[in-house]
Amino acid sequence: MLTDEVLVRLYVEGNNEAFNVLLDRYESKVFTYINYIVRNREVAEDLFQDTFMRVVSTLKGGKYSEQQKFSAWLMRITHNILVDYFRHLKNEKNISNDETEIDLFNDIKLADENNVETQMIQSQNLNGVEKIIKMLPQNQQEIINMRYYLDMSFKEIAALLNCSINTALGRTRYALINLRKLAAEHNVSLAS
Repeated sequence: MLTDEVLVRLYVEGNNEAFNVLLDRYESKVFTYINYIVRNREVAEDLFQDTFMRVVSTLKGGKYSEQQKFSAWLMRITHNILVDYFRHLKNEKNISNDETEIDLFNDIKLADENNVETQMIQSQNLNGVEKIIKMLPQNQQEIINMRYYLDMSFKEIAALLNCSINTALGRTRYALINLRKLAAEHNVSLAS
């Protein structure tokens, strides 16, 4: 079994099979992370492709530094793709309903399956631990997700968030403290 760094070198030298091995190795982890954040499979698939296109472009462009761990570098690219996506969403223009006779906002035939109402109903159906995790601040939700759902090491988390391992440990500790407080307030058991 070749290391990530060896596979990267082989890919840069023209061995496309090496990249396929890297893709197989990280495909599930990257997609799960993206899908957890955007909560829309189609968008997640697009962002997943964008992530690996950026990886290919960076590797082929000779911009990858072997001093950094590949998995941490990959997750950092994934994180940046997500930041770009949400930044783009924020800057999109709003739709006005004033200039048309048809009520675009209340026509069920035009409704997206992932509209706000559907999302609210889905979020009301959440229970237990997932429900209280969502009550945490976004950065603490992200830490809990990376550590316990994606099974990332503190070193990987630190690299992804561009902070020290001690900071990653501290942030996780505070997230767990807040999670325990919320669990007590809402009578949710954190025991498995």
